Amino acid sequence: MPPPPFLTALLEPYAAPPPPTRPHVTLTFAQSLDGKIGGLHSTPLPLSGAESMQMTHWLRTLHEGILVGGATARGDDPQLNTRHLPPPARDAPPHPAPRPIVLDSTLLLSPSCKLLRNFNAGTGRRPWIVGVGPPQCDAEWEKRRTALEGAGARVLLLDLSDTEREATRTPALLALLRAQGVRTLMVEGGARVIRSFLSAPCNVDTILITTAPVLVGPGVDWADGVGKLDAWRVVETRLVGRDSVVALVARPEEEDAT
Repeated sequence: MPPPPFLTALLEPYAAPPPPTRPHVTLTFAQSLDGKIGGLHSTPLPLSGAESMQMTHWLRTLHEGILVGGATARGDDPQLNTRHLPPPARDAPPHPAPRPIVLDSTLLLSPSCKLLRNFNAGTGRRPWIVGVGPPQCDAEWEKRRTALEGAGARVLLLDLSDTEREATRTPALLALLRAQGVRTLMVEGGARVIRSFLSAPCNVDTILITTAPVLVGPGVDWADGVGKLDAWRVVETRLVGRDSVVALVARPEEEDAT
């Protein structure tokens, strides 16, 4: 069973080589009708229905890497795999699985998280943990790094000064992943990561937003502090089960100039 045709058509431009400084990037997340992606005090908030969850897992098969932020990895303990897909036919290969990547600047992810447990059990790929090198000798940071590597993680480091950490973190992250051979990257959140990627339109090629028919009230709003978002245009809207899905792609440069 192949992925839904609208997803493969949406990502058809990814067949071309990515830019030398970053992978092709798809940003995707689920929100409530009132724009919340997490509950009060950042508690996990399941939003996607079964059908749109399966769509998201098909989308994962079309990317080489899947990225979440450290707070999301610690709070949700995700598996970032394709477990919600129907099993492949008897003679067919398994569904492609993206490389789990966690942007965890201070390396606070638990060595006993599901990503590492799955890897050690032979049911998941080795996760990459992307941190930021400490500004000075930090014994606790080194202990956390050693523990993660001992549990099976590959730790990659961004070399950023304190003044650079916010302004250049995302471009530096993308350049690092591209240098590691990642050609297509799916970004799933959380809120800080979403805002960071949207802060520079050149970071994102495609956006998929799933909206669940629920109201949350107080919670985590991904758009809080995000500026004008006119660098992408809507190319697809559809119902997937009970949820609505909107796909946007980056506007061509010549269109931006008009």
